[in-house]
Amino acid sequence: MDIPSYSLAERDRRWQLARDIMEAEGVEALIAYGEHECADLAPFAPDAYFTNDRPGAIVVFCRDADPVELTWSTLAVADHIEATKRGDELWIPPERIRVAKHAAGVVEVLREHGLDGAAVGVLGLDPYPPFHINPIMPHGLWNQVLAELPEVAFKPVGLSYLFATICQSEEELAVVRHSAETGDAMAEAMLEVARPGATEADVYAAGMAAAYRRGLAAPGMLLSTGPGFISWGPPAWSYRPQAPRVIEDGDVIMAEVFCRFGMKETQHQVAIAVGDPHPDIEAAATVARASYEAGLAAARPGNTFGDLADAMRAPLLEADAWNIHPLVHTLNPMGPVCGFGEGLRRMPEAANYGRLFDLPTMGGELPLAPGMTFAFEPNAVIGGHLTNIGGTVVIGEDAPIELNPFTAQLLRSKS
Repeated sequence: MDIPSYSLAERDRRWQLARDIMEAEGVEALIAYGEHECADLAPFAPDAYFTNDRPGAIVVFCRDADPVELTWSTLAVADHIEATKRGDELWIPPERIRVAKHAAGVVEVLREHGLDGAAVGVLGLDPYPPFHINPIMPHGLWNQVLAELPEVAFKPVGLSYLFATICQSEEELAVVRHSAETGDAMAEAMLEVARPGATEADVYAAGMAAAYRRGLAAPGMLLSTGPGFISWGPPAWSYRPQAPRVIEDGDVIMAEVFCRFGMKETQHQVAIAVGDPHPDIEAAATVARASYEAGLAAARPGNTFGDLADAMRAPLLEADAWNIHPLVHTLNPMGPVCGFGEGLRRMPEAANYGRLFDLPTMGGELPLAPGMTFAFEPNAVIGGHLTNIGGTVVIGEDAPIELNPFTAQLLRSKS
């Protein structure tokens, strides 16, 4: 198996993007705060984007100098030492790595470069949807930085980072394709074990094992099973002490598989019919497929993300169906996302709950450009029955590139 990797040319390209962001925003430094390592879905990791290393650091660019990496513990340093012994091509040299992921570490770097009265851009002060509707920067850390550097003009630059990094390079697209191939392998493994008598855990384990065998270190999965449902999330037994459900004839298995390789993410919507599903499942699958095809037709340069979201919503509106989660959103990085959830109010049980918040489409003004990656996840609820299909799609020069046509359909159990 040919495993793609990143070159020093890719490092230089990314570091130049950091400097381009600084110039565009009129700042003399850039602070990239990274979410802690072992974060689950959709991690906020601009630090790893610039280091190609273990996530969970703060990276600081000061003027034209090479970046400084502030790690949270000596563990990252130990890993760096061992990687050097192995001959790995590392981006950050030892003298620019410090165990100082805290306010004092940030302040020290800025003062060393004479920037204690400058304008400084920050990644971590903007929302990062869908999971971080509020900024991810820790309140205590940032308050200390502000207190130590009252003359610095800190400026959120998340939008500039999105625009600068969302179109993937050829090296990045090779990594995305490898991740997407792994997602297909996971779906095929899940299909093999999807039969009456198997448990949700059997299906989950088959998919995860396929990813691990291919060297994917951080796969994840949402999973629901039953004759019909509107739930969408991790299996209940992953957070509540209870047995995994046993699959029965007539069930459907709906999963969202997350693959992350080289910190590039692909997503895969796995829908498996076990036997003959409820007619509403079949009808919802037809609507979801129409939404997928409408998205492909709109996923071209010259359109906006809003155009794409509207195109994918049209088949649902025509069928009087609704979507429980986004129909489409950006990947690498996450950002613009199609609205979802308003149809939940149709459910009679919804009246028993407090305030229900549905997410409107965000980032609709984003122009589509070659190299952008999207999670196509058209889903439709009809009569309380959900069907979800799709995969990762890349915006091409003239036409979209489907990386996962295998999961863009309702699959049938082989039992």
